[in-house]
Amino acid sequence: MSDLTPNHEAGQPIEPIDNQKLSELAQKNIDNPEGGKKKIRTHTEADGFFRNNTEVRGHVIKVGEPEKLLGDDSAPNPTEVAQAGLGACISVGIQAIAQHRGVTLTKIAIDIESDIDISPTWGVGDLGEHKRPGVSDVHVKIELEGDADRETLDQIQKDAIEWSPVVNTYTRPANLTSELV
Repeated sequence: MSDLTPNHEAGQPIEPIDNQKLSELAQKNIDNPEGGKKKIRTHTEADGFFRNNTEVRGHVIKVGEPEKLLGDDSAPNPTEVAQAGLGACISVGIQAIAQHRGVTLTKIAIDIESDIDISPTWGVGDLGEHKRPGVSDVHVKIELEGDADRETLDQIQKDAIEWSPVVNTYTRPANLTSELV
């Protein structure tokens, strides 16, 4: 066990999800693809000094900025939270695919490194046409251990990447609109 995985003992199988419920959920979405389309709702309020709190299904996610970006370093910044979501989404996909294929995993560890251009400084800095604020390149390293050979584990991670909603948000961005209410 580590601070990051207090419910998992190293070398032991990762606690599985209910395989029957996974199969039922998959079949439900095969039978009714429109039923798989959902709304995600969040509510964010600024708490001063670049601190923000976002409520999601009764959970509060704290987001801030590091001192170098004029925050108080009380929480990860928005891009770091997005990257954490990316890692978690890949992990969820790996777990579901492995379980569906009868593979028992004993370790999933994901390291992600991104390149970001922050020189536009939230629209008050270097604003040239050539600027692309945000993440431009993302490199994901995945360590998997389990009762399958390396080729099988590699295919599981490739399939998790292909079908990850968050990976697809990074690689096929959503249409975004905004309005003042």
